[in-house]
Amino acid sequence: MTAAVSLRGVTKRFGALRALDAVDFELAPGEIHGLLGENGAGKTTLARVVAGLLAPDAGRVQIGGREVRLGSAAEARALGVAMVHQHFSLVPRFTGFENVALFNAEAWTPRGGVRDDYRGRIEARAAELRLPVQLDVPVERMGVADRQRIEILKALMGETRVLLLDEPTAVLAPQEVEGLFAVLRRVAAAGTGIVLVAHKLDEVLAAAGRVTVLRRGRWVLTREAGGVTARELADAMVGVGGVAAGLPGGGSVLAGQEAPAPAIVAELKDVSAASVSGAGLRGVSLAVRRGEILGIAGVGGNGQRTLASVLAGLQAPDAGEAVLPAEAGWIPQERDGEGLVNDFTIAENVALAVHAKGAYRRGPWLDWAEVEEAAAALVGEMDVRSGAPGVAAGTLSGGNQQKMVAGREFLRSGKLLVAESPTRGLDVKATVAVRERITALAKHGDRAPGIVLISTDLDEILELSDRIAVMVRGRLIPVPPEDHNPAAIGELMLGAGSRGGVRHQADARDRPGARETAG
Repeated sequence: MTAAVSLRGVTKRFGALRALDAVDFELAPGEIHGLLGENGAGKTTLARVVAGLLAPDAGRVQIGGREVRLGSAAEARALGVAMVHQHFSLVPRFTGFENVALFNAEAWTPRGGVRDDYRGRIEARAAELRLPVQLDVPVERMGVADRQRIEILKALMGETRVLLLDEPTAVLAPQEVEGLFAVLRRVAAAGTGIVLVAHKLDEVLAAAGRVTVLRRGRWVLTREAGGVTARELADAMVGVGGVAAGLPGGGSVLAGQEAPAPAIVAELKDVSAASVSGAGLRGVSLAVRRGEILGIAGVGGNGQRTLASVLAGLQAPDAGEAVLPAEAGWIPQERDGEGLVNDFTIAENVALAVHAKGAYRRGPWLDWAEVEEAAAALVGEMDVRSGAPGVAAGTLSGGNQQKMVAGREFLRSGKLLVAESPTRGLDVKATVAVRERITALAKHGDRAPGIVLISTDLDEILELSDRIAVMVRGRLIPVPPEDHNPAAIGELMLGAGSRGGVRHQADARDRPGARETAG
């Protein structure tokens, strides 16, 4: 059988760094192939080579048995290759429909207008794939999960023979992950080869037929998914043991303990706030105490972004009261544009967070020696690969950028840390390290910040949180301890509860005039 994609001896350099070092890779038609590796291992670089976004420095690329030298994504698309990026490639001011049409040449008439029947074709394809999408809403007003669905639909509207997915489940509830994998299986059954770039090993093993591991730009192994364990894959990715704590079933980091209630460090009282992206807040009340981790779960677009903005002091409530510390650490869900200035060095990005702290100043001036020392310590502590204080942040891989942002915000989270999907896009080893650091912060006694962890990753929420609440249509619904499990919380995230107690809470708190509290 002719391979859908074949790479032989592919090398790609960025200066002195070999992102890919003589890598061989093969994707069969109709298979789902998991591509794994640490942050900076070369996974996204490999996908971008296949998608025509990067030209290899050496080696051969074949698509459908034909050797190609791709000069652009458009050339790859003409050969049936589409990529869904971890950071979405959508036009924010365009609607979902406009973004799908923009990407697909068959949507347009010779005179440059959209074909009359194309809207119906999009709706039919969405129904076939069972992808709920918002076609008439501007992307800038959508939540992350809704944007991702538009990306997937956009990629699958044309005749797609190769589909590249970079971290597609990072923003989905468990039930939605199952739905996405069902979609992928149907797409693969029709003959499309799928490359699934991911870090959640249990998900890859559940969805993929084969898995390939890269480590520091080199091929390590390719195995049938049924013949390898998550632990073996993790060890192949990092080259050492000791990552089992980050694997599914690794156990909770925190155990419930009775103790005197610590001081409240942040509080929202019946807060409502509008949002240009998804739901706002509707009468939300919560209290965050020193040394606790309050987990907020929810499907993207239900108000989590607005909640984070209010707690971080970036947005004032339209109604109600927000009692907040003077400064809060904030790990945004989108590191590009919100977390980093890509043209700034690592040290300059650190300075953005610590410039007001006395330890980093000499009178009215920044003490750059102290800032650079802090940046160097952050690079070492967070294992930011290819990083040095003078390196531009934009040259780092996505995962290393995320580690840098998280480490920087740990520096200024004296009383409050607001963390939005802090391990999104991180490999197993880095995920464990960041989660352990968050847990350690919460154990600093009377110096510990209160931590609000906002995530669609229920493993993360369940592993780290002392208390859990769910955002549903702008309201905050506390989850009782007996419902701290993926099934119950996942159903509540989707607007329904499988157990009587959860269902009752969701219904009661969504009545007009109802007030929620997670305090």
